[in-house]
Amino acid sequence: MIRLARSLAGLLTAAALAGPAQAQTMTQNGGQGMAQGAPQPPSTPTTPPAATPAPTPAEPPAASGPSETPAAVSPPTGFVETLPPTIEGVPGTWDLSRDGSTRRCVMTLASQSFESGRRLSFPAGCRRALPILNEVAAWLFVDGVVRLVDKNVRPVLIFKARDDRRSLMAKTEGGEVYSLVPLQIVAMAPPPAPAPDGGSGYKLERDDPTAAGGQNTGAQTSAATPAGPRPTAGIYALDRYREQDVCRLELKPAEGGGTATVRLLEGCRDSGLTTFDPAAWLAAPGRLTLVARRGHVVGLVPAGENHWRREPEVGTTFILRRIESAAPSGSP
Repeated sequence: MIRLARSLAGLLTAAALAGPAQAQTMTQNGGQGMAQGAPQPPSTPTTPPAATPAPTPAEPPAASGPSETPAAVSPPTGFVETLPPTIEGVPGTWDLSRDGSTRRCVMTLASQSFESGRRLSFPAGCRRALPILNEVAAWLFVDGVVRLVDKNVRPVLIFKARDDRRSLMAKTEGGEVYSLVPLQIVAMAPPPAPAPDGGSGYKLERDDPTAAGGQNTGAQTSAATPAGPRPTAGIYALDRYREQDVCRLELKPAEGGGTATVRLLEGCRDSGLTTFDPAAWLAAPGRLTLVARRGHVVGLVPAGENHWRREPEVGTTFILRRIESAAPSGSP
């Protein structure tokens, strides 16, 4: 019995010693089997899949993206460039106004030079309408645009061209914005033609059935002339923005196949028209043309019955309204 008991105790001791080692071996074998054959849990990948990076929004091609320099915009059909490209085209009449108000002044920029720059002139009332003109003594042409300066050549208004290429604008340190619009300048005039007497000025040529009294200026009138009513001789009133009947002028009929002349009536209060100094007029279907004594022209198109507006519409409103017809015997 004693021997049997010792044998059983020995067997139990050996089993106890062998159990932890066998469990450790099974654990190692099981871990190797899981590492080699079992799928890995998706939540804890050892390395991120190379084929599935986080998507990022595609950038537009560099060629189609916006350029730092805006592309040139083609001018609309019928666009007429009115700003002078060189200093030679600047002399003439300009309309200076303060944006957001009715204050304006028609000034003349001359080509003559003196110590402060080039000469300019304007009516005395302009200093009251636009006090900033009290500082202005001359004008210059810098970087392709007009600049108004004081007697010491210090800038008063530094203009730059607006995007529409029809006017200039300048902003003061106080925030006021001024517009400068060409009315009748050298750059807008047709090529000068010699007068019949050989001197300078406008010239009316014969044998053009579209012109008043069979006359024409040598300016373009035929192919580009729009269809519409034909202007007639008579007394016309000039209407400006918020001001009506600021000047009256008589468009006389052509007599004996001669020139159809223009006469400013007494009491004209519009300095722009008096400076322009109309001397003759032309009639065509859908077109009225005023011709200045120096050869400049202003074209007008129908704007209602017996109303004619400037074309292109630049500067302050310019509308001629017929208030009295000429005598039937003198109508062109």
